[in-house]
Amino acid sequence: MDAILLLKALILGIIEGLTEFLPISSTGHLIIAGSLLDYTDEQSKVFKIVIQLAAILAVCWHFRERIGKACGGLADDPAQQRFAGLLLVGFLPAAVLGLLFHSTIKTYLFNPLTVAGALIVGGLLILYIERKAYHPRVGSIDDMRWPQALKVGFAQALAMFPGVSRSGATIMGGLVFGLSRKTATEFSFFLAIPTMFAATLYDVYKNWELLHLSDLPVFAVGFVASFIAAMLTVKALLRYVSNHDFALFAWYRIVFGVIVLLTAHFGWVEWAA
Repeated sequence: MDAILLLKALILGIIEGLTEFLPISSTGHLIIAGSLLDYTDEQSKVFKIVIQLAAILAVCWHFRERIGKACGGLADDPAQQRFAGLLLVGFLPAAVLGLLFHSTIKTYLFNPLTVAGALIVGGLLILYIERKAYHPRVGSIDDMRWPQALKVGFAQALAMFPGVSRSGATIMGGLVFGLSRKTATEFSFFLAIPTMFAATLYDVYKNWELLHLSDLPVFAVGFVASFIAAMLTVKALLRYVSNHDFALFAWYRIVFGVIVLLTAHFGWVEWAA
C-alpha cells in the first residue's frame, strides 16, 4: 500500500473529524484539502463517505445514553416520541431538497473557489447574528416546538451549498429562532445523526461500483482518524459554547476563504475545478 496515500487518508480523516461539527464546513475543508493533496479521483469520493460515517458514529457514541433512552421509549414514552418527532421534522427539509438538488450541487458547486466564497459569506453572517444579541426563549430541547425544529431544518438545508457548514447553519439558525446557545448546539448534534446517515447511505448507493476491497487500508486509516478527532471535537465544542460565542470561527472562515481566493488570483495554487 502506498505510504503517501495512507498519509493523505490520515490527514483528511483528521480534518473531517475536527471540522464536521464546528461551524466551519467539513465539506468545504475536504474539497480544499483534497485539491491541495491531489486526492480528487474516484476513490476519494467513497473515502469521504467513509470518514463522514466515522464522524456520525462518534456523535452516536458520545450521546449513546440519550439515543438509547429515545429509542427505548418510542413505543410508550410521550417525551421520547416528541423528541423523535422534532428530529424528523428538522430532518425533512434537507431530505427533500437534497434528493431534488444533490446531483446538480455536486456537479457545479463542489470546487475550492465556490467553497471559499461560501466560507467568507458564512463568516460574515455569523458575526452579524452574534452581534444582534438574540434573547433565547428555549432553554432545552425538551422545550422546543415543531415550528422551531422545522425552521432549523430549513437552515440546515442551506448547508447543501458546500462551504456553508451544516453545524454552522443549524446552530446559528437555532439562535435566530430563539434557542439558547447550548440547546442550538445539542440539537445540531442530534439532527446530524439522521441527516448524515441518510446522506451517507444515499452516497453509497450512488457510488456503489467504486467500492473495492483493496482500498480497505486507506479507508480504515481515515475512519479511525475521523472517529477519534470527532469525539474530541464534540466534547470540546460543548465545553466551549458554555462560555463563548462563535465569532472566533467566523473570523477563521473569513481569513481562510480570503487566503484561498488570493492564492487563486495570484496563481500561487492551481486549484482543481
